[in-house]
Amino acid sequence: MGKIYQRLATLLNVKSIVTIALTAVFAYLAIIGETSQEFVTIYTTIVAFYFGTQSQRIAEAMGEREIK
Repeated sequence: MGKIYQRLATLLNVKSIVTIALTAVFAYLAIIGETSQEFVTIYTTIVAFYFGTQSQRIAEAMGEREIK
């Protein structure tokens, strides 16, 4: 149960909140059909950055475990 709380706590950082909020806005704009090319470009860049840094952190952590 403690692991669940730890994962929820990591979701409460600024990057995660911004990404979740942008995803909600993107979903809303897609539903009403008002997405612009500029917003899609910005959204894609931010989400790619978020998941890119997250996967890099995971890869670094796994590399450190293999060394030990």
